Formats: sequence, C-alpha cells, structure tokens
Amino acid sequence: MNQYDVSVVRCGDYDDEIVESALRDALDPIRGLDFVQPGMTVGIKVNLVSAMKPESAATVHPAVVCALVRLLRERGAEVVLGDSPGGIYSAPYLKVVYDVCGMRKAESFGARLNNDFSTVEVSFPEAAQAKTFPYTAWLGKVDAIIDLCKLKTHAMMGMTCAVKNFFGSIPGARKPEFHYSYPRAEDFANVLVDLYEYSKPRLCICDAVIGMEGNGPTMGTPREIGYLLASRNGHMLDAVAAELIGLKPQDIPTLRAAAERGLLPDNPKEISIFGDLSKFVISDFKTIPAQQNVFYKVLGGGFFGKIADFFVARVITPFPKLEASACIGCGKCAQICPAKAITMKKGKPQINRSVCIHCFCCQEFCPKGAMRQGRHMGMEILRNWKKQ
Repeated sequence: MNQYDVSVVRCGDYDDEIVESALRDALDPIRGLDFVQPGMTVGIKVNLVSAMKPESAATVHPAVVCALVRLLRERGAEVVLGDSPGGIYSAPYLKVVYDVCGMRKAESFGARLNNDFSTVEVSFPEAAQAKTFPYTAWLGKVDAIIDLCKLKTHAMMGMTCAVKNFFGSIPGARKPEFHYSYPRAEDFANVLVDLYEYSKPRLCICDAVIGMEGNGPTMGTPREIGYLLASRNGHMLDAVAAELIGLKPQDIPTLRAAAERGLLPDNPKEISIFGDLSKFVISDFKTIPAQQNVFYKVLGGGFFGKIADFFVARVITPFPKLEASACIGCGKCAQICPAKAITMKKGKPQINRSVCIHCFCCQEFCPKGAMRQGRHMGMEILRNWKKQ
C-alpha cells in the first residue's frame, strides 16, 4: 500500500537539474515508478493541445518530459510519447506540434515520438457514456501509460489536468463529434472519466511549475505556481490540483462525475497528501467557472419549477463571446465549431446562440484569444445564492 495518494513538491523553475530533482522527490513518496521493469515499453501521454511554444504554458514543458524520460530509461524502459491535438491526426501535423512544443529534445534522452497514427474502435461496456469510441492505437500497444498533464483553466470543464488530458486519446478530427454528442457538462465529464478509466494510466504527473489562468486552456495567462504533482490516481491528483488553485471538487464536472461513480472519496480530506497543501494554495488564481448543469432543479420540482429551471439554466450557462478588437478574421472558430453555430460575416464570426452547444472549441482554438467566456449577471447572483 502506498503511504501517500498524492505528492506536491516545490519546483521553482524549468532548469533541468531542478526539475529532475523535484520529480524524483515527487515520485518517491508514492513509489511512482515501482511498476517499471527493464524492457517494458512505457507510453507517456503528454498534453500537447496545439503547436504552441513552451513559454505559452499551454503544453507540458519539455524539461519535465525529459526528466521523466531519463528516470524511465534509468530503469531500462523503452519510452514513446505522444498526443492527438485538435486537428488532423497525421504525421505532418504532429511533426509541427512536436517541433514547436520542444518535444524533439526528449529524443536525445532515448525517447521515441509517436509516429503511429492509426486508430481503432474500442468497446468499453462499463462506461457511463462512451461505451464505444475511436482510440489512438499507439496507447493500446504500450505496456503501461503515464499521464503527463498541465494545470490550466478550461472554459467548459473549469480545469484541465490529469483526467481531461485523456481527451487526447481521441483522434483529433473526431473530437468535435464528442462535443456535439455530449453537449451537457455532466455528460461530457463522464466521457472524459470513461476515457481515463479505459486507458488506466499507471502514474499521473502534473506540470504545475508554470500553469495557465484566465482564458484557458490555450489563450490564458501563464502563471507561476511552482510545483510538480504526482499520483497513481488521476482523480485524486485533480482534486488536489483544484484545491491548489482555489477550486473545490464540486466546481469541476469531472471530479463530480468521479465522486458519483465511487472513484473519488466524498471527503477530500480522505486523500493523503505528501506536502503541506495549506502552504501551497494560490488564493488569487484567476479561474473561470465550468458549465454547471447541476443548476437544473435549483428551484424544485413540479411543472412551474421545471419551467423556471429551464429559463434559469439558459441565463446562467456560460457562453462564448467575441472580443472583436482581438479578432483577425481567420475563420478558425467557424471551421472548428462542431455544431456549425458560427458563420463569418464581414470578416468577423457571428454566433447563432440557439445552435451553440457551449463546448468552447472556438475559444480553445482561437489563435488570438478573441473568443472568451461570457456570463450573464444572473449566473453570479445564483452562484452566490447557492453558497449561502
């Protein structure tokens, strides 16, 4: 039995020696690499959401990747790393992503960048939502998976960390199908939990040295957090990461889903943590509220209650909003929108609110951060009322 469920270790910057030392310190209390045997192939599922430079804080920093590769190679493992960002899941596209994100550096330490772009249709009968889905084949061919994620805000899910990282197991061009098929936050959260549970990573590591706050997960602001987190359980890691940036498990749809499915303790205090978390919490981290479909039934049952809840839910649901001054008219948002709710008129995107499914793909992939999360005033009023 592991002494600790999650470790939180100080890591002040991305200096190679500092990162490797911190990673060793984070893995030791949870016996994180005890499963590694000589000759086995370990797949590192890295968060490479898009072709963005490391300093943007949108992707896992190569210093953390390389440190992990070195530790795995010390134990005699073969290492392959990869991801499936939004876009065409192909060698030319991933070559650009690997290059821009700094992943080539890992090759010098003996890692191989995934070049298998085949997909398989898998069945997962015990899933809550995604009982069948397309899956990037390389993850099914390794002996063990390590989840290497980044701590960032996320417009739809509130936060992206260990569990959300496995949306990258879905081939890039197929991702919009899932947003369109599961537009409700709790349903999509259960899909993410399904993907994580199917993949069964043996270890989860979070790069929270420099995270992202505000308009995440791609166009937010880099924010120094200063820690590496590690756990054998991604749900527990996410619960601790959420607390680190001032959120509670009930604020994060994937954590609510995990708790409802018995995958996470109801009381966060039941999670044993290596490190004094009370000293680590960033009280002024700029978070963004996730979609809160749990606001349905706020006003009670009955015909009129249901009608009132319908209108209340429409008022409080976050929505994508254009900051026109930042828009360059590239049309990426219209191309990526799974619901086809965006059309370009006079060089600017127009959003059909009656069609929008609030997946925030437009916000995530806008190259200039012109799409942001909008909220009605009633949302904050109701959120504060629920806290009373």
